[in-house]
Amino acid sequence: MSPTDALQATLAGEHAAVYVLGVLGARSRTPGLTDRLRSAYDAHVTQRDALTERIRALGATPVGPAAAYAVPARLTREVDLRAAALQVERRCAALYLEQLPATTGEDRRMLATSLAASAVRELTLGGKPEDLPGTK
Repeated sequence: MSPTDALQATLAGEHAAVYVLGVLGARSRTPGLTDRLRSAYDAHVTQRDALTERIRALGATPVGPAAAYAVPARLTREVDLRAAALQVERRCAALYLEQLPATTGEDRRMLATSLAASAVRELTLGGKPEDLPGTK
């Protein structure tokens, strides 16, 4: 896998994360959870935009988002919203970890930093600390 392919795969995951977290945030009625969801959403928007810029700088066309992503229709309870957001962060952490070997330099630093940030967001959503985030 080329470094550009790794960044494209990560960007595709970020598109999904932004979509799903946006839906979850819109459904939340609990101020504390809404704030955590908004913070996660903002972080993934920032990551998506950085990846888009980096891929363009490499001379490639960034992968676009899908028209929609699967989000359970009846997710409204705080516990379910938090669990869904936690799953998004776990998937992103696993994606960052999976793409790291194909990258070097600043690209690798960006993915490693994103992996760490995602692991921290997992904790704010009720996740348990892991020795190696992204491996579950």
